Amino acid sequence: MKNDKPTRAEAFELLKKYNKSESLIRHALAVEGVMRHFAEVLEEPDIEKWAVIGLLHDLDYEMYPDEHCSKVKEILEEEGYPEDYINAIVSHGWGICSDIEPTHRMEKILYATDELTGLITAAALLRPSKSVLDLEVKSVKKKWGQKSFAAGVDRSIIEKGVEMLGMDLSYVIDETIKGMRKVAEEIGLKGNIEG
Repeated sequence: MKNDKPTRAEAFELLKKYNKSESLIRHALAVEGVMRHFAEVLEEPDIEKWAVIGLLHDLDYEMYPDEHCSKVKEILEEEGYPEDYINAIVSHGWGICSDIEPTHRMEKILYATDELTGLITAAALLRPSKSVLDLEVKSVKKKWGQKSFAAGVDRSIIEKGVEMLGMDLSYVIDETIKGMRKVAEEIGLKGNIEG
């Protein structure tokens, strides 16, 4: 990295260096889209920072699943990433694989929406359209209580994140869907809807 502020292009190259799985890259793009969207909605001054952090949050997951959130710190330090970027990324594993608690609003958004993008993806793929473009909050909430649906998604993490933010769950689901709609094509969730 040539400067103090990592670019999106540099971040994407780094992501592709450590991740070959299409589903993990799509997940990274989904979380990037959601982080970018929330930064816009919340009128954050550094939208690109939010986006890059979203894009790189699972950088180490494919190659180092047993060292998730600790290996990424090492990689990003070697790449010269700023400490606040690294801290934000490591904090998304709080209580699971990291003891760094999300404290800034950006970190809490990442913590709350990371798992949520998985639930939304699963709900969108169930639709006849296979699209996030016509997915509604009520459809996601209907699937929320079905523990067998998207069983790998830890609802308690989403709830904890939403609580930390002091936001309403329906609002966070709605804005997460909107963020994913903006990148629907890149994440394979445009489905068969024209437009």
